[in-house]
Amino acid sequence: MSLSTARSFLSEACYGEQELDANSALMELDKGLRSGKLGEQCEAVVLFPKLFQKYPFPILINSAFLKLADIFRLGNNFLRLCVLKVTQQSEKHLEKILNVDEFVKRVFSVIHSNDPVARAITLRMLGSLASIIPERKNAHHSIRQSLDSHDNVEVEAAIFAAASFSAQSKDFAAGICNKVSEMIQGLDTPVELKLKLIPMLQHMHHDASLASSSRELLQHLVNSYPSTPMVIVSLHTFTQLAASSLIDIPKQLQLLLQYLKDDPRKAVKRLAVNDLKLLAKKAPHLWIRENTQMLCECALTIPYNSLKLGMLAVLSTLSGTIAIKQYFSNVGGGSLVPPRLTDLVKLAQECCYHSNLAVAAHGVIVLTNIAISCPEKDIVQLEQDTVLGVESLLMLCSQDNSPSAQATLKTALTSLVKLLKSRPHLSQSAVEFLLGQLHLSCDSSRVLMCHALAAIATHLPVLGDGMLGDLVDLYRVASHSSTDKQQELLVSLATVIFVASQSSLSAEVKTVIKQQLENVANGWTVYRIARQASRMGCHEFSSELYQCVRTRVASEHFYFWLSSLKEFSQAEQCLSHVEDGDYSGAMSAIAEALRSYQKGIASLTAASTPLSPLTFQCEFIKLRIDTLQALSQLICTCNSLKTSPPPAIATTIALTSGNELQRCGRISMQMKVCMDEFRSLAARYADLHQSSFDADYATLRNVELQQQSCLLVSHVIEALILDPQAASFQEYGTVGSVQTESEYERRMMSVFNHVLEEAESLTKKHPPVSHLHTSCLCDAVIALLKVPLSFQRYFFQKLQSTSIKLALSPSPRTPSEPIPVQNTQQLTLKVEGVVQHGSTPGLFRKIQSVCLNVTSVLQSKTGPDYKIPLDTKTNEIKQRVEPHNDYFSTQFLLNFSILGTHTVTVEASVVDESGIEWKTGPKTTVSVKSLEDPYSQQLRHQLQQGGAQPAPQRSTYTRF
Repeated sequence: MSLSTARSFLSEACYGEQELDANSALMELDKGLRSGKLGEQCEAVVLFPKLFQKYPFPILINSAFLKLADIFRLGNNFLRLCVLKVTQQSEKHLEKILNVDEFVKRVFSVIHSNDPVARAITLRMLGSLASIIPERKNAHHSIRQSLDSHDNVEVEAAIFAAASFSAQSKDFAAGICNKVSEMIQGLDTPVELKLKLIPMLQHMHHDASLASSSRELLQHLVNSYPSTPMVIVSLHTFTQLAASSLIDIPKQLQLLLQYLKDDPRKAVKRLAVNDLKLLAKKAPHLWIRENTQMLCECALTIPYNSLKLGMLAVLSTLSGTIAIKQYFSNVGGGSLVPPRLTDLVKLAQECCYHSNLAVAAHGVIVLTNIAISCPEKDIVQLEQDTVLGVESLLMLCSQDNSPSAQATLKTALTSLVKLLKSRPHLSQSAVEFLLGQLHLSCDSSRVLMCHALAAIATHLPVLGDGMLGDLVDLYRVASHSSTDKQQELLVSLATVIFVASQSSLSAEVKTVIKQQLENVANGWTVYRIARQASRMGCHEFSSELYQCVRTRVASEHFYFWLSSLKEFSQAEQCLSHVEDGDYSGAMSAIAEALRSYQKGIASLTAASTPLSPLTFQCEFIKLRIDTLQALSQLICTCNSLKTSPPPAIATTIALTSGNELQRCGRISMQMKVCMDEFRSLAARYADLHQSSFDADYATLRNVELQQQSCLLVSHVIEALILDPQAASFQEYGTVGSVQTESEYERRMMSVFNHVLEEAESLTKKHPPVSHLHTSCLCDAVIALLKVPLSFQRYFFQKLQSTSIKLALSPSPRTPSEPIPVQNTQQLTLKVEGVVQHGSTPGLFRKIQSVCLNVTSVLQSKTGPDYKIPLDTKTNEIKQRVEPHNDYFSTQFLLNFSILGTHTVTVEASVVDESGIEWKTGPKTTVSVKSLEDPYSQQLRHQLQQGGAQPAPQRSTYTRF
């Protein structure tokens, strides 16, 4: 019963349980460990990794591992094996063990057992713990002794432990190297054992002399033992050692290429190819032209397709790096051979038409990378060869439904899109070819081609109109069933149509899409198409789709979510009817849009749940509402120049007060309020950007554009009316912006540039303030409103999930109870944290370090009421820590010299690999009560008593 309780607790996937629950689960597992039945004990042991995942803090992990160590010490070999597996699965939690000495002592006691299997399991356990006990001499000694054992199981375990310790400890590696060398070269060591000992040498890279001696030994082995297994193991160890020590990579490249060229054995060649690929990824800059040339020669002459495929995989890896430039840089200086006639290009052209699809795919990759990175005189012919190779491969794969053909097709389309981004003049013919192939291809191929067409149309919008007719014709006949591929095809085709239409769908296109959706589409497909329409700015169509799908969901939260999306789409649709110069119409459109937005934000709030709070969505919509209100207010302010012009004495007032802005009348003060409002909105957009650590790049760029539009308006107000000498708005842009290609971004940047040019020309010609200035501001507002808002991916979908969980110690016994501390002492606040990830950690950005900001504020004072210096009332300390295995820990020393209750706030933020800080939270607060220490309290009481009695004592003495 106890184990089922623990299992039910640990099976829940969500986080956030209290410490009491975790301790309860540990107690239930402990009951299982103390059970008399072996099955229950084993079940309890294997549940521990889930417990560590559920509550990954040291205090519980330490207790759990000590219990496991007891089981390891007292149990049988099967239980020990279970504990070993748990330890290996929980490798990233090992450093959280607080009592390492006690834990190792309990495990190490089994090494003295008479059972060689028990000793072998213990050695493997010690090897798994090498990261936390790298310098334990007793463990080192036991491993050395066990290498001389006569039991094969124990020797293999000792080899595993020796390899683990060699990777962690320089001293152990230096000490064991000679012994391993003797065993490998010893005549009495079996060959099977030598093959297991040799890989240990890859860890001998801690210093140059150790690496050099290991290389000499490996060179000797390669020369002395020509058997296939020995050569394969020695060469691979050679490569691993070179990759770790770095300085020997050029020599290793030559050695591998020599074996690839001269050794007739297929297995050795395959090993050489795999190691070359490893080095191509590790250090492509160390590949000189001779290395690449030798690899090309081998690939041209090799008769085996599998080996040719491996060599081309190496070349395709190299072709995307600096190695390809090094290959062609020497051609012009050393000989007159043009790039098109080099062996690399010949090989790539030959492989593009190879019967093996994988070989052809790598040939296309190599040829595309060469065409992009080597602009020479005869590049035109090379481009044509590349396009022909890609098109032939597309034609071959587009009608084949097999996984290999689809993978090849995806590779070819990726290469084509990459080539067209670099060489736009090839786009027209490529698009025509893809549209022709769409009608002849199978459904899965059509989906991939649609993705490629969408990427091309996004990069080159001018090609969109030419695609539209063929795409709509295809949509009419696209789907006749409700299979998954057909549904995917409907979404992909609709996406390309939205991109090609550039947010202005015709009635015919809407009718065609709706008919197909009514015939065969399921609700999820309709939602996905509506979501794409919102991303591309086709808000009228997306509103209709949300309306028809919102009643087809099973949860009221989903209903409210879809209702809010429908309202947002309707709001943006209202803004799309704004006309240039129609200022009253713009205000009416904004008022209508705000009504829909207010309905939508109410539905959005109702759609949020504790597990899905929709924080980003709510904040983004609130900012949009406030931005629209600010734009409406700006138009009203501009109109006030007509309703309330400057008085006749405005010039006299300006001269008297010395404030030139008084010359403009009351509009100047109203404009200053508007400018401050837009700057405040820009700051809020910056905060939203900074808090969206998990957002994709397009979403972040969208938020930046909203921020820059607010900064633009504030800058234009300042430049036209308040201060004509103002700086350019780019100064206020978010640092580290990521440039992404999209139609929305292009249109926004076009508006920015146009408004700035108009403002700059007006500033030079006319002094403020006139109807020309207010018209320029109103035109800027309308230009911004006319760009349809794009709801990017993060608004709908969270691909990366990152959160931080903090634990503070000391912690109060109850949440409302403060932590007592004496005012003469300092409080050591320990902050521990765990970084929790979703299914795809680090998809867009990774955490490099965590910033912890600790502040304390005096809430209520219990001591005497006198003036207190401000610096003694508060603590403010900032510290940066780097998480290791998603765990971090640090301590703060806080001073509470003022008696009373203080509130301590710990706020976490993260710094990514680019050095940008993100305000991810969380924020944790704890109360601290500063108490007077007993000695000071006693002195104070004595002083109070002494201060009250002197008068009676003096009167008594005077009597005598």
